[in-house]
Amino acid sequence: MRVLHAGALGLIIAAMSQSLRQRRIARAEELATQYPFAAEMLRFFVPVARFQGESYCAAQQTPKSQEQIVSFAQPLAAEVVERFPGFLSLVEGIGPGPVAAAACELRNQTANRQRELLSAFWTRDGLAVIGGEDKGDGDQEFFARAFLQPYAEFVRERTGKQQQGPTPCLCPFCSRKPGVGVLRPLGDGGQRSLVCSFCLGEWEFRRIVCPGCGEEDHAKLPVYTAEEFKHVRVECCDSCRNYIKTVDLTRNGLADPVVDEIASIALDLWAQKQGYTKLQVNLMLL
Repeated sequence: MRVLHAGALGLIIAAMSQSLRQRRIARAEELATQYPFAAEMLRFFVPVARFQGESYCAAQQTPKSQEQIVSFAQPLAAEVVERFPGFLSLVEGIGPGPVAAAACELRNQTANRQRELLSAFWTRDGLAVIGGEDKGDGDQEFFARAFLQPYAEFVRERTGKQQQGPTPCLCPFCSRKPGVGVLRPLGDGGQRSLVCSFCLGEWEFRRIVCPGCGEEDHAKLPVYTAEEFKHVRVECCDSCRNYIKTVDLTRNGLADPVVDEIASIALDLWAQKQGYTKLQVNLMLL
């Protein structure tokens, strides 16, 4: 039996990540033509995802002896922060009006202010800088999350940390909230997992449990679906009044959890009209 050394394993992981990213972009382009009400978000998502792919590759190409980002507890490397103005310029050129204007405003701020924003989001310390995860300045949260996400993915993969113990409500890799659930085929049914809203790590999670408050009473955990999105479930909790959407791959194996969650914006609008609050907004802040 051959044993892969760390370098070869890293190349395999990188190739898999890039392949997944390319499929995700293709899925977004496909759904943009199917769902006109979500087309603007999905078309904006595509160049953002491409920029993230370039950033992920840049992180992968950093010589191991020069790596400075090795855990979520350590500060961002200067090389990472230096790419931020380029991301802001991209968004300024292709983003929806208000987001483009916010990108221009942030790009014109000092380098120290930009570094402060990114560092606060990365370390979760000083989140008051962006107003907090759940109710802060939405545009600034978008810039920090979207820009840092590929580095978070890189750190998660490089550290090789594995889920241990009971299934947590927060990401076992970076301690952020899940952004979407997934049902993957398993036997005659489906295995539920949660996908992190930041590092995109995935971990198994019990089927009848609220990831917001841990409620286990199935009578308090209603699930809703719509004819237009038969493979997307709105999983609500009547205890904490939060909800999360879950993409059911047993019903549509071509779906991508991240992209299909964004595309099903109509389900978010419905859930919020019923008085539920989204457990964690997606990358497009919905």
